[in-house]
Amino acid sequence: MTDSSLTPDIRARLTQIEDVTLEEGGTFAELTTLHLGGRPRLTVRCGSTTAVAGVVTLLDAAAIPLLIVGGGSNLVVAEGDLDVVAVVLENDGLEIDAGSGLVRAGAGAGWDDVVTAAVDAGLGGIECLSGIPGSAGATPVQNVGAYGAEISDVLTRVLLLERATGEVSWVPATDLELAYRYSNLKFTGRGVVLEIEMQLNPDGLSSPLRFGELARRLGATESGERRPVAEVRDTVLDLRRGKGMVLIDGDHDTWSAGSFFTNPVVEVAVADAVQASVRADRGDEDADRMPRFPAGEGTVKLSAAWLIDRAGFAKGHPGEDAPARLSTKHTLALTNRGSASTSDLVALAREVRDGVRSRFGVTLVPEPVWVGVSID
Repeated sequence: MTDSSLTPDIRARLTQIEDVTLEEGGTFAELTTLHLGGRPRLTVRCGSTTAVAGVVTLLDAAAIPLLIVGGGSNLVVAEGDLDVVAVVLENDGLEIDAGSGLVRAGAGAGWDDVVTAAVDAGLGGIECLSGIPGSAGATPVQNVGAYGAEISDVLTRVLLLERATGEVSWVPATDLELAYRYSNLKFTGRGVVLEIEMQLNPDGLSSPLRFGELARRLGATESGERRPVAEVRDTVLDLRRGKGMVLIDGDHDTWSAGSFFTNPVVEVAVADAVQASVRADRGDEDADRMPRFPAGEGTVKLSAAWLIDRAGFAKGHPGEDAPARLSTKHTLALTNRGSASTSDLVALAREVRDGVRSRFGVTLVPEPVWVGVSID
């Protein structure tokens, strides 16, 4: 795609930034875990923190649209030629102080590489986040979480490029308004995370086990038990593999964006109505097993996967011939079976969202960032 704003001068200035590489002709299908998406105007690979800051500042000053890409695990990107420059983060530096438990990672570091290194150093706090694809810099943006843990539990601060001013500074985690799958960086364009810092526990034990499935698998009998970090990591990876949530290049059941919808937080009356409806249709036993967790004053968090299944969408829906399907291992993952287009995936997402809303009156909200396309 050609555009007068991406002039030879801008391109030349990009190449003058140290640790920057320009690529022409690539696609977002090559940069995302869904293996979907068309051609950016240019792909700019940034091998250092200063390179990321320099590239973003230069493109912003020239009013050239850009998309930050880490591991590409949380993107649904349109097909065709896209009016955006892909800025790929490859600043993957990692510093670990095993004595104090302080960990600092570049935004482009693979998240599971960070977890692996922390566990190998005997540090606890992020072992429940094992196997999550994507980059370290993405974890604060939507407060990544799994198995009862969230990055907000351990995040101390982020090195942030404020896009409005071009200022780079360390920002306390408390300034990010971290909540369930939310920060004030998400969907706002406020800034770009360049590095993250976490305070982990150096005693070799995990965070208190809060998630029932994980605790049961580990044989924990008391609430809040702690186990050796390596044991918890191995168990989390085993659970994630069983759900197709560990990315494997040749396995189309893992060509996904992970959990596609957030678990909905609804009023207690809505949760009661959902449970009553399931009780009428499926009986007491199934209704009594409905996952529901207190989520604050008068609200309850429900399981999106459970709602999808009870709305009639089975694993593998809509069938073997469909190019985009629910994972055969977990209904919360929407997968590209190798030949899907973005429109195929969007159609499936819309069908599932609308089906759950029609059945239960609950609207599921997608987790991924949508680029050039919308579920509505």
